[in-house]
Amino acid sequence: MRRKRIVEEVGKKEIVYVEELANSLKDISLSTIRRDLRSLAEDGQIELLRGGAVRVKEDAYETPIQTKQFMYLEKKDKIAKFAASLVNDGDVIYIDSGTTVFEMVKYLKNKNVKMVTSNTKVINELEDTKYTCMILGGEITKSIASIAGPMTETLLANMFFDKAFLGASGFDTHSGINTPDPKEAKKKEIVKKNSKETYVLVDSSKANKTTFCKVFDIDECIIITDEANEVLEAKENAKYFVVS
Repeated sequence: MRRKRIVEEVGKKEIVYVEELANSLKDISLSTIRRDLRSLAEDGQIELLRGGAVRVKEDAYETPIQTKQFMYLEKKDKIAKFAASLVNDGDVIYIDSGTTVFEMVKYLKNKNVKMVTSNTKVINELEDTKYTCMILGGEITKSIASIAGPMTETLLANMFFDKAFLGASGFDTHSGINTPDPKEAKKKEIVKKNSKETYVLVDSSKANKTTFCKVFDIDECIIITDEANEVLEAKENAKYFVVS
């Protein structure tokens, strides 16, 4: 629980100094915070920087969901709420893995839709809902609460959606919508091909970020984000909503 609070505080800013953490978490001693930070760094959840600073570790690997779920909470909630407002009764929708997309689920409880998902966290949200839900089969990556792989791809190849809501690790004019995991990239590509409308939910911290796999260009989808930026403005045909 203590480390969970520390990760939450680190995730609120791009870079946080240890002294700032001590001021925010007054009931935890500085020595304990330093010890927990070393352990979190060894686990790959955060990165220790020079000068007593730390940040969430986001590199060529997918950031674990236990880290991401505490980052940019207010932005993610606004994006998710707006995305859910685009869903109409009778729609067949796809809900991707990812913390921002998952936030949509609580806003869909009273909608009469058919939902297909590769997000394992949805399993715990099925009580008292109007929607029907199909959980895809395949290989589970527990660290990001996602189902992907050849079995998932085979199932998705024969499914068609009115609207798909995808997550991503970054978006950029050159690397497009991107993700560190080839299996996740392939899954998203198939879903986009089989969807009438594809929305990608990304908070502004992911702008100008490039990871291992390009999924598709940013003008091949509709982006929902919290802030306009040069990535979107530089792409002439980009379609996006900015939710403030």
